[in-house]
Amino acid sequence: MNHDFDVISAARNWRTDANQLSSPHDVVADVYASDVLTLEQLKTRLSKPVYKSLQATLERGATLDPSIADTVALAMKTWAMEKGATHYTHWFHPLTGATAEKHDSFLSPTAEGSAIASFSGKELIQAEPDASSFPSGGLRATFEARGYTAWDASSPAFIMRHANGATLSIPTAFASWTGEALDTKTPLLRSVEALNKAVTPALTLFGASEGTRVGSSLGAEQEYFLIAEEYFYRRPDLVMTGRTLFGAQPPRGQELEDHYFGAIPDRVLSFMTDAETQMYALGIPVKTRHNEVAPGQFEIAPIYEDSNVAADHQQLIMQILRNTARKYGLVALLHEKPFAGVNGSGKHCNWSMATNAGENLLEPGDTPHENMQFLFFCSAVIKAVDEHQDLLRISVASASNDHRLGANEAPPAILSIFLGSELTEIFDRLESGQGGRGAEAGLLGLGTSILPPLPRHAGDRNRTSPFAFTGNKFEFRAAGSSQSISFPITVLNIIVADAVTALTAELKAKLDGGADLNAAVADLVKSTYSAHKRIVFNGDGYSEDWHQEAEHTRKLLNLRTSLDAIEHLSDDKNKALFEKFGVLSGRELAARQEIMYDIYFKTVNIEGETTEYMARTMILPAAVKYLGDLQAAGNSRAAKGVAGEVSAAADELYDAIQALTTQNAAEGGEEVHEKAHHMRDHVLPAMLDVRKAADKLEKVVAEQHWPLPTYRQMLFVK
Repeated sequence: MNHDFDVISAARNWRTDANQLSSPHDVVADVYASDVLTLEQLKTRLSKPVYKSLQATLERGATLDPSIADTVALAMKTWAMEKGATHYTHWFHPLTGATAEKHDSFLSPTAEGSAIASFSGKELIQAEPDASSFPSGGLRATFEARGYTAWDASSPAFIMRHANGATLSIPTAFASWTGEALDTKTPLLRSVEALNKAVTPALTLFGASEGTRVGSSLGAEQEYFLIAEEYFYRRPDLVMTGRTLFGAQPPRGQELEDHYFGAIPDRVLSFMTDAETQMYALGIPVKTRHNEVAPGQFEIAPIYEDSNVAADHQQLIMQILRNTARKYGLVALLHEKPFAGVNGSGKHCNWSMATNAGENLLEPGDTPHENMQFLFFCSAVIKAVDEHQDLLRISVASASNDHRLGANEAPPAILSIFLGSELTEIFDRLESGQGGRGAEAGLLGLGTSILPPLPRHAGDRNRTSPFAFTGNKFEFRAAGSSQSISFPITVLNIIVADAVTALTAELKAKLDGGADLNAAVADLVKSTYSAHKRIVFNGDGYSEDWHQEAEHTRKLLNLRTSLDAIEHLSDDKNKALFEKFGVLSGRELAARQEIMYDIYFKTVNIEGETTEYMARTMILPAAVKYLGDLQAAGNSRAAKGVAGEVSAAADELYDAIQALTTQNAAEGGEEVHEKAHHMRDHVLPAMLDVRKAADKLEKVVAEQHWPLPTYRQMLFVK
């Protein structure tokens, strides 16, 4: 049965709820951060000594004073209840990649039979959720249930609203009873501190004032698909796995590229406006929205903020997109490859370093060839990426991202850096001893006096690069759309900290020997670039020639699948790096490797069983029924011909299902990494064989018999 008309009617009849703003007038100014307990809000609610104590922790890294907790908790509770909150939760990031929360009421019963609102400093600083059911990678046994959440004062508390009320959400870290990190936030916070300790000594050599602190800043673009809600629920594969396990390519996909930056459909734009208004209220600095390349694909992007807060905001963005889409009869798909053969979805992480005074350390300025501080830190990033290609690849490893990397509009799995023509020439000239600047920016004339001359950048952009310099930051483009960005940013922070530490020691030795600062930096940048320039590539990252050159000439790593990458996480080099900066202990690192294997295995196992179920109970019966109709139609040449095609494809599907059933039943080994490899090497190929046969049937079985919404419907019917 064709449901296109019903879906179109639903799209025309959608209704917004009462919370949607009726007018966009001053929406950003009126709403922005209205549901966030900002420092400005706290300043009006705390005594001066308490506020200064908290400010010292947030701005100067001073140890949090537990004695101020009760005062802060009272202010927090009062503010939250004024906002309509009845409950509070310690909001944390377990190793599932999602977020978790357990709600407690502010109300406490009294002996008189009434209740009062209470929230103590002890309840603010620490809570005890059950840790036994979260992934721990062996850090906690199932019977060892105790876990702790600890208040992260550096990320502000916020209000999460729902149809019947609101909850105070307090960002927290999550640790085991023995103090080992069970989350993604704790290592990220540790890595930010490691970066600060590594970079500030270097800044001192460049004349930075005492008290300067450094952190990483981040803006993470989010790509996603929208499909009609009815189609979603009629696809068990989307419901269970987030991606389509079947689907023949429609006559038209993204070839015409007419969707990219096209006019946003009215219903979608209304959804976006609603979602953005909620994000504004939570202080999420979203700035950009547009249609992406594939039909039904879109993007939202915030501007830069502290990387820890940005990671929290990224999780909220995904949650808001999912929740809000449902109000408009849509479903937001965040899987990296929900539709085979069309553009996948990523989460481009725009990363830089900044001081507490707001100085961007990767800002080249108007004369980058003379900006020795910039060249020093830029060369440190080049060194870091070259020496730790494996860790960057591991940080984005997942079964879902394997379907995207190297495919449509996604970077290859081989790590390389795009610097652009101007910056590359500056480094090349330094290496050759010439110095100075080659290509310069200018004005771009457009051939008519009506149009203004445009400032022209000295270098182009490269969308095929996994790690590109884009003006005053590096864009790590390999992160997947559904993943938490905490681990990729943790890795970026510590590999750059490691490189800066090494270069700072070399620079200090030169200066102690009497060298001039500019000459010493120029010499250091020259030698660093010469040692690591193999990682710099400004060409087409998709080309086969590059893959050959990268692997065989430049000897760069090509970790094609996630399992190829994950096995290197426990390498001695990586253990030493994480332990050196106190970011992850050997046990914590091993636990994360175990969890990555486990999630990979479970992801593909669910996909394999869903494939078998759908093929056996939905697709094959549809083909057999249609075959019966054809045989009953008589002996015309057309009926016989179509019946022959259907029969051959149905037989192929049946054989493929039998083979998949065998592989699904096989264990592959006792250890989780053995099971994961069995999924990659045997179940995924068997699933692909089932899909090939099913997709053949989709092209020959009559539409009224086909049990699944097609790509044509899901991608184009809005």
